[in-house]
Amino acid sequence: MRPRIVLAALTAGLFSLTALPAAASTAAVPDRAGATPAPGSGESRECTDVKLSGALPLPPEGMAIRQQVTLGPDCTPVLGEARLVPKSGAPAATDSSRTAADTRQVRSWSEMYDCCNIRMTGLYTTSDWSFDGTAVTSSATDATQEWNREPWNAGWSLKSSGKSADCIAGCPASVNEARAEFSYQGVFDPTGAWYANTHSTTVTLKADGTASCDFDVELKHSFVGWNWQRGCE
Repeated sequence: MRPRIVLAALTAGLFSLTALPAAASTAAVPDRAGATPAPGSGESRECTDVKLSGALPLPPEGMAIRQQVTLGPDCTPVLGEARLVPKSGAPAATDSSRTAADTRQVRSWSEMYDCCNIRMTGLYTTSDWSFDGTAVTSSATDATQEWNREPWNAGWSLKSSGKSADCIAGCPASVNEARAEFSYQGVFDPTGAWYANTHSTTVTLKADGTASCDFDVELKHSFVGWNWQRGCE
């Protein structure tokens, strides 16, 4: 076991990653939820009980923040650069002045990819809220899930999902939580007992029109080369 690891990207000091201890095995075992690693390659290293956490702020309107975390050697998470990019399908810039009661939308995504960059599981949220500078006057959050299937009714499956909010109106902040648990049973693990991915996302909507996206993911078994892609826009 290794001590708690904390990595922080330096972009404005806003992006962070926390990884709880993860066990590593050097045995050349097949990646049951993706491609079989080449014998003797770094990708043959298996990781168990990986837990990753991180946060991203809501960027300026019309922009998105994207970040990737990769399981590196010895199952140590490698934090990629937090990239500020134009939001896909963003409208042209408009008057930035705000009315007494304004509205915004924030979308988040949390996705796990295997070493072949095939998306295995994902959790997505969309939140809309109105605010007047002192309180959130209304809010609503939707959560959706996606997962990779294989032929013959196999692959990843959604085991459970849910969402909640501590307050939807009349409060200085609305904290919205979404969670999705996924299991795998297929060609790489016919038992269905080996792989499990759990995504948790918390979106905090504030009375001043700002917001933040907090992410957690738990991986029962994984491999070096798997990567977690997350974003907020």
